[in-house]
Amino acid sequence: MLHGILLVFMALFFTIDPIGILPIFVSLTHGLKPEEKKQIILQSLVTASLVAVGFIFLGKTIFHFLGITLGDFMVAGGVILFCLAMVDLTSQSRTRRGPATEVGAVPIGTPLVVGPAVLTILLMLVGVHGLIVTLMGLFLNLAIVGVVFVYSEIIMRILGTAGSRALSKVMMLLLAAIGVMMIRRGIVEIIAGIHV
Repeated sequence: MLHGILLVFMALFFTIDPIGILPIFVSLTHGLKPEEKKQIILQSLVTASLVAVGFIFLGKTIFHFLGITLGDFMVAGGVILFCLAMVDLTSQSRTRRGPATEVGAVPIGTPLVVGPAVLTILLMLVGVHGLIVTLMGLFLNLAIVGVVFVYSEIIMRILGTAGSRALSKVMMLLLAAIGVMMIRRGIVEIIAGIHV
């Protein structure tokens, strides 16, 4: 079980990319009072948790309704993750949005923390590792995101914008590799289903 939690944790860590979204979080919360910043952090984590957990449970129902197999979703999800990683690797920076009254929910909670890539890999991980292990990996990652957000100014001073961006690119390269792995496993799953 510990090995499964570690695998889920690592896959989600590279997908969420807390260091990569850090500069965007800092720009969206720049100039806010500490109390306002804490409220936004809490709001973002609650939103991310609700969206992720809701999608985990509703995703299975949607699969059954549409007749989608795990193999189908793994291939599609792998392609999406690979494409998202390639777009990020070949772009100079991520799109940033101006401050809003509810930045904790949107865009920080979703889609920055829990976006399409995270939702895609969550459903795949539930199918491979089970619900409990996936939820544990998810909440461990959200806890790390919370810590990174709380100490965002200190981390940004240490890394700098260039350092944060460079580290994010490395994480995106690993995410591309995870996408390829998902495609490979999905094809194997589909082939195994044909012989059954």
